[in-house]
This record gives sequence, structure tokens and C-alpha cells, in this order.
Amino acid sequence: MEPIPTNVSPQSPNEIPPPQTALAASSARLLPWLIAVAFFMESLDTTILNTGVPTIAAALHVAPLSMKSVLASYTLSLAVFIPISGWMADRFGTRRVFGSAIGIFTLGSFLCGISTNIHVLVAFRILQGCGGAMMVPVGRLTMVRTFAKSELVRAMSFVAIPALVGPMLGPITGGLIVGYLHWRFIFFVNIPIGLLGLYMAYRHLPDYRERTNPLDVAGLILFGSGVALLSYVLEVFGEHTLNGREILGLLAISIVLLAGYGFHATRTAYPLLRLSLFRIRTFRAAVAGSYLTRLGIGGIPFLFPLLYQVGLGFTPIQSGLMMMPQAIASMSLKVFMPRILARFGYRAVLVSNTMLIGVQILLFATIGKSTPIWLVVGEMFCYGFFTSLQYTSMNTLVYAEVTEEQASSASSIASTAQQMSVSFGVAAASLVTAFFLPDRYRSNPLEFIHGIHRAFFVLGGMTILSTIVFRELKRGDGDAVSQAKVVHAG
Repeated sequence: MEPIPTNVSPQSPNEIPPPQTALAASSARLLPWLIAVAFFMESLDTTILNTGVPTIAAALHVAPLSMKSVLASYTLSLAVFIPISGWMADRFGTRRVFGSAIGIFTLGSFLCGISTNIHVLVAFRILQGCGGAMMVPVGRLTMVRTFAKSELVRAMSFVAIPALVGPMLGPITGGLIVGYLHWRFIFFVNIPIGLLGLYMAYRHLPDYRERTNPLDVAGLILFGSGVALLSYVLEVFGEHTLNGREILGLLAISIVLLAGYGFHATRTAYPLLRLSLFRIRTFRAAVAGSYLTRLGIGGIPFLFPLLYQVGLGFTPIQSGLMMMPQAIASMSLKVFMPRILARFGYRAVLVSNTMLIGVQILLFATIGKSTPIWLVVGEMFCYGFFTSLQYTSMNTLVYAEVTEEQASSASSIASTAQQMSVSFGVAAASLVTAFFLPDRYRSNPLEFIHGIHRAFFVLGGMTILSTIVFRELKRGDGDAVSQAKVVHAG
């Protein structure tokens, strides 16, 4: 994968490239690994904590339900700080911001691990979220500015793997730590990874900067508070801490704040996020399609542990092992993804692959106590390949027709939409399951399994319907990104 030359003067064919160009080429080979490690650390953290919630609650002498604030505080922090990540990278440089993000995330992990009460833990989770909010969008932005569009699919397909592997390893890792070590190691596991990432970032990460306009403070307040409040509503939706009227009131306030930002963004010279990017067909389809698709996909990691442990009686470790085939498929088949996109194009891949994912989720409704293990493993393996191809396609299509100047804003918008869709996907899966699973049936494993099956039907149907968005694409859209193999072959 060849990096985009930056700040290099034209040379004759016989001239030797300057040393910084050779170093950039060497660093470019390590860049996908660096970004992948950072993404893995963040995606693992978001799932590993769930397994240890009962143990941590007991250690801190609080009710397990009170741990909801520990989980929600991280999500709220992401929602607030992701929108400003693009401006920060342009203003202070990708190396400094990405390195600082890893450092803050690692420091927050250490402080979480030594917390002695839930209030301190919540505060340090917010600090951890500040770092996590910068890692994903700035990492993607660095990839976009380093690799030519014809090389972006191969690079992004590698970087997308941690987003799938982390949630798969999280439950089993959390179970092993809680079972054999101390709950504090749930946070300490990030420290060696973070220190390695910090060293590699300052050694190999390119330092891209762009001319920055004044920070849109009013837009940051409107959008940040609106997204944070909406994130909070999604986190507590279905809980008994707030009644329906309070939930609707908070939801209305968040919508007003976001609508206020939309009004503000059209009337300011330098908006925080350029909503005008949605006029670009490929960007609009990628962001909207990604959001809707993740509503169905996002609930699967939440439903399967329930199906395995409550319905089928598996242990937490067995449940985690049963999720591994998805991660294995994501890693082992990634080499085929650029070829598939180059052969069929974005429109055909996204329409057909989204449909296949929806059908696959529907097939999950056939898993029961009598289902052979090998069949479940096979279904999860296929699902892992389809979802990995989906993530790679959606994440790279975002930048297909985006200019260098628009890249930072595009990355911030895409990352914010992704974070919101994942939160809403889990909330939707929880609500759908609760709707099909009245309280009086929750002690009956068979009824519980049937309730999960109905939830799979709903999420599968939602995923299939999301293909409508990708039908907006035209043949040839994104070819500059998808034709990596064609370029090399020619």
C-alpha cells in the first residue's frame, strides 16, 4: 500500500527520494497496525466491562443497576467529544491528537482500575471516553490522508477487524478476568496496549495539519449537548429509573437541540460539522445506510449472550467461545473483500450484502436447544464475513467523493452517526426482546428462547429494509476507492 506523498517536490526519475519520503513509506506499512491496535483497545473496552458489572458492583458496595451510570458515562463522553475531533486534528496535527487520545485513554483506564467508589469510577470513565472519542475519527482521518483512494479499501478492511474482534473477545476476556484474576484487571489490560500504541504513534504516525477556521463554539454546545442527551435517553430507555413522560421530555429536548444546530449550521460561515456533505450522494448513502444497518447489527452482540446463557444454559466462557467464529471469519477472509468490491462495485455489494445479513439474522431465529453446535458455528462464521464486508464497504464509501479539506468533518460525522447507531441498536434489541418476553415468562428458558427468536425476526427485517438507502447509489459510485486491485493489475 503506497502512501500519498505529502510536501514532496517533483523529482526526475533518476533522483533519489529524500529520506522523509522513504520513512513515510516505511511508516505507512505500520500505520494500519497502529490504527487497528487503537481501535481494538477501544472496542474491547466497551464490551469487556459488561461481564464484570455484578462483581464490580459488589466490590464497590452498590446495586448492579447503579453500574448503568458507569456504562452510560463513557458513551456520553464519546457523543460529546467526537464532533470536535476533526477540528482538533486539523488544528494541532493528527500525530499529537491521536497520541494524546491514546495517552488519555490509557491514563483513564489506570485511574478506573484504582477507583474506590462508583462516583470516582464514573468520573474516570468520562476521562477515558475523552480519549476514546478522538481515537476512531482521527485514526480514520489519518488513514484517508495517508493512502490513495485506490488503496483505501485494503487498508480500511484491515483496520475494520478490531471493531468486530473486540466485541467477540470482550465477554470471554471479562469472564476469565473476573473468574481467575481481580476485576481491576479489566481496566489494567489496556495499559500495556496503550503504552505500545503511544510509542508507535509518536514514532510512525504521520502528522497532518490543515488550515483551521474559528471553532464553532455555539454549534459545539448545541450539537454536543443534543447528542449527549439523546445518547443518555437511549441508554436509560426501558429502565425503571425514568417514567415515560420524563423519557419523552428528554427526547424532545434533544431533538430541539439538534434541530437548533441544523438551523445554526446553515447560517454560520464555519459550522462545527458540514451538513452540506450530505449533498454528496455517496456520503449520504454511506452515513445513512450505515446508521440504519447498524440498528439491526448492533443488537446482535447483546442478544446472543442472552440466548446462549439464559436460553441455552451456557456458561459465560462457553458463550464467549461461541462468538469467536465471527471474529475468525473477519480476520481470515479479509483478503477477499477488496476483490469483491473491485469486481462488483459498491452499489451491488451493499444492496446484496445487506440483504444477506438480514436473512442471516432471520436464520438465527432457528437456533434452539436441539441445534447442532457445528451449525451454530457455521452460521456465526458466515455472519462474521458478511458483517466485516459491510463495515469495510460503508466505512470506505464515506470518503469516496470527499475532498481532502472535507475529510475531517466527514470523519467526525460518520463516527458520531456510528456511535449513535450502536447505542440505539442495543436499545432497540433490548426493547424488542422485552416486548416479546413478558416478565412472567423470563424464568422459562423455552419461552425466553422464543422471545429472542422474535427479536431476531424484527432486527433481521429492519436490516433488510435498510437496503432501500443503498439503492440510491448508482453504478460506478466509489470506483476510485474500490478499484485497488484493478489499478495494480493494470
